[in-house]
Amino acid sequence: MTDKGGGRRKEEGDSPGRIVAVDWGDKRIGLAVSDPLRMIASPAGFLLRRPRKRPPVARLIARAQELGATALVLGLPLDGNGNETPRSAEVRVVAAEVTKRTGWRVDLVDERYTTAAARRAVHALGGRPSDRPGEIDALAATVLLQHALGLAR
Repeated sequence: MTDKGGGRRKEEGDSPGRIVAVDWGDKRIGLAVSDPLRMIASPAGFLLRRPRKRPPVARLIARAQELGATALVLGLPLDGNGNETPRSAEVRVVAAEVTKRTGWRVDLVDERYTTAAARRAVHALGGRPSDRPGEIDALAATVLLQHALGLAR
């Protein structure tokens, strides 16, 4: 697991294939997937979370496998000043568990403002973000992944 505040960097040992990005939330987990060349990010839906239950790591891994993932990017929830939040600790635990169970590379990337960017995009297209919460989470993961992919070049 690596902590890349700004994003992924191409490193020796990176395995080829798709990257799945994860926007970790209390109610939903937004997902996005890259193309095999790791150039384009696309929304890939979301997983629902059950309140007060353990993080759904097994479901996350299963969905990432369905999408053909060979690596993950998890959004690291930071506050407006760049400090870790209570959810940051949960994301770090999830990242470590995914790596332990799969052997995949998992990068933690600053996710500040990804949800705001997704909401603005839906609003700009004439939609109402409140009508599409799951789609907002998937779009936030897409914004996160596209940012990470751009930094890796």
